[in-house]
Amino acid sequence: MKFGLFDHVEDGGRPLATLFDERLVFARAADDAGIYCLHVAEHHATPLNMVPVPGIYLGAVARATQRMRLGPLVYLLPLYSPLRLIEEICILDHLSYGRMEVGVGRGVSPFELKYHKIEHDDSREIFIDAFNCVSAGLTTDTLNYSGKHYQYENVPIALRPLQQPHPAFWYGSSNTIGSTWAGEHGMHFVSLGPTPFAKTNIDAFKQALAKRGGPAQPKAEFPGGTAIGVLRHIFVADTDEEAKRFAKPAMELHLAQLNWLRNKHGVTGLTSRLNVPRGATFEESVADGSVIAGTPQRVREEIERQVSELGVNYLLTYMFLGAMSLAEALRSLALFSTEVMPKLEHL
Repeated sequence: MKFGLFDHVEDGGRPLATLFDERLVFARAADDAGIYCLHVAEHHATPLNMVPVPGIYLGAVARATQRMRLGPLVYLLPLYSPLRLIEEICILDHLSYGRMEVGVGRGVSPFELKYHKIEHDDSREIFIDAFNCVSAGLTTDTLNYSGKHYQYENVPIALRPLQQPHPAFWYGSSNTIGSTWAGEHGMHFVSLGPTPFAKTNIDAFKQALAKRGGPAQPKAEFPGGTAIGVLRHIFVADTDEEAKRFAKPAMELHLAQLNWLRNKHGVTGLTSRLNVPRGATFEESVADGSVIAGTPQRVREEIERQVSELGVNYLLTYMFLGAMSLAEALRSLALFSTEVMPKLEHL
């Protein structure tokens, strides 16, 4: 079992420069604690995500850390020039001395896509075309590519990634269509949401991966060569009461920011691919398994239960969110890394 760290870098109610400074301190602490990889989200026009250009942020993280791997989860491929993204991936792989992991996706929010003049119904087709183009460009000195949305002819590729043939691809999915696609392409994979919901996606991924015959770029540190993970919001404290004290307001602000664009557009129900069933409160999120909070023992026991049920080998922890203070996040991370991680690495 490996442990990763996820972050939206959402609005925390303090100056943005302060927020960034705190996140870099936290990243260094996670690096020292033995966290496997820091994955950062990409969202646009929402307080849910204050690093909508993840490559810039990850460049800072690359130089603030030494061992922890890093990457977007995910780059929203329909919003990029594939040629420019090829170059960015190469730069980040060298800035991090070969620690880059490349998450890719089409974009979960139809509102965000629309702001960028991308129709949601077209986004999967555009995403697949962009992925094929980026994949080709990372492994060649001269890019020739002809697709419906992207065409390049005899473009010199002066930059190559440090990792060969290129950094591994990851996919995060909240539906079985995407989960199956990720398995068919041998990617590393993460799902989210209530435990039964996450299990459906994880099972779809595993079935497609088995049919394919294995990962495209195996990682020896994961059983079977593939990272198969689930995202969980983790809050650890010396007592259950103390964990709830800072976890409840943090989680409920986070839930509000997850729904910020939907509320702005007057959407009260689920729409399009915003289909992850979520609790409206901290307590509901604990009940459905997406939040794990309490003493180290309580957190360990719940992780063990979920790992057994879901069949994952990667726990993607989300530990610094909402308006949590840096001190609260660092204390939670310290307890998790010293009293939880060592007792679960055998899973």
